[in-house]
Amino acid sequence: MGVPEDTGFYGEFTGEDEKAVLTIPQRITHAWATNDPDAFADTFTENGSVLLQDNQLTSREEIREYLRRAFEGGLAGARVTGVPLDVKFLAPGVAIAITEGGIVLPGETEIAPERRIRAVWVVVRGTDGTLSLISHQSSPIAS
Repeated sequence: MGVPEDTGFYGEFTGEDEKAVLTIPQRITHAWATNDPDAFADTFTENGSVLLQDNQLTSREEIREYLRRAFEGGLAGARVTGVPLDVKFLAPGVAIAITEGGIVLPGETEIAPERRIRAVWVVVRGTDGTLSLISHQSSPIAS
């Protein structure tokens, strides 16, 4: 996985395939904790897509540049946290995970109500066996 594994993150999802899928949100959480745009972007396929707030980013490099600016600006020192709600396998090598969580800004100890989100992660297994994100979308949860 390349980042410290949080075995408590898996919750009820104890199958090896489920845990493998959930390494993707753990990698993103670690990228946020270290404010590392490269680690964030490298979790995606080359043509990966992410919807962050109102910004639809449609390539690994676009994602990398957006996060670089964000981590140097208003999200410097921010981190994300969350828990898995569901993991489903759609086809061989394709899964979705649903999580709930949000952004914690510097100086905060928990997610502010206005930053709570639910996220969908579409995870694919490449021909080399590596799991990557092809699509990630987060939506705010009404307070």
